[in-house]
Amino acid sequence: MAWWKAWDLTETLKSELSGNFEKVMVALMYPPYRYEAKELHDAMKGIGTKEGVIIEILASRTKSQLQEIMKAYEEDYGSSLEEDIRADTSGYLERVLVCLLQGSRDDVSRVVDPALALQDAQDLYAAGEKIQGTDEMKFITILCTRSATHLLRVFEEYEKIAGKSIEDSIKSETHGSLEQAMLTVVKCTRNLHSYFAERLYRAMKGLGTHDRTLIRIIVSRSEIDLNLIKCQFQKMYGKTLSSMITGDTSGDYKNALLNLVGRES
Repeated sequence: MAWWKAWDLTETLKSELSGNFEKVMVALMYPPYRYEAKELHDAMKGIGTKEGVIIEILASRTKSQLQEIMKAYEEDYGSSLEEDIRADTSGYLERVLVCLLQGSRDDVSRVVDPALALQDAQDLYAAGEKIQGTDEMKFITILCTRSATHLLRVFEEYEKIAGKSIEDSIKSETHGSLEQAMLTVVKCTRNLHSYFAERLYRAMKGLGTHDRTLIRIIVSRSEIDLNLIKCQFQKMYGKTLSSMITGDTSGDYKNALLNLVGRES
């Protein structure tokens, strides 16, 4: 379907539906990269910036996916995604997000240079635990430019040197949105499906449901790796994703999500 026809149908759906069911249906009308571009745009427009949405999308997508998202963003909103992120964030968080967006990470190579991995681990330790204060740029450079395979080896070496995990060091050396961004990169590196499973669980745990997060992840991953995320969800939390959706949502909204999630035993 041509995008302009889909847009007309989207506007019709908005006028006929309401609430979270409308949000699911409208999300499904967007081509994948345009939907993610829309989520990024919505996270930055108006008062306040929803850093969590930006961090989630930029840290979990491949270089080629980010290029498609940037292209869709510029076509639909007439501005550069990188420039908008720079305008809406600042400091080290801005540097993390721009570094991720620029696609400096090698997401293809499976080769690890043990000597470089050890050096990176030593550099991270020297930039954080070993000194008063933290050299944030050293953390950003290594976390946002090295391949996942390489980083896994770095994390192993780091724990041997520091006597604690890279996650624990990040928590003790940083805070706020920068901490969230760095931890997200580490989580996505260790296990992307675990990261999304945790996001889904937290969206439904406690009082109220963070419906936008729930919708975004289920819709955006439904044709990519939602089955793997479902398996990881059950392994981590001892219950199926569909059972938790059933307990936290209702009506047409619940049925729409369950149809996307599919059968689970």
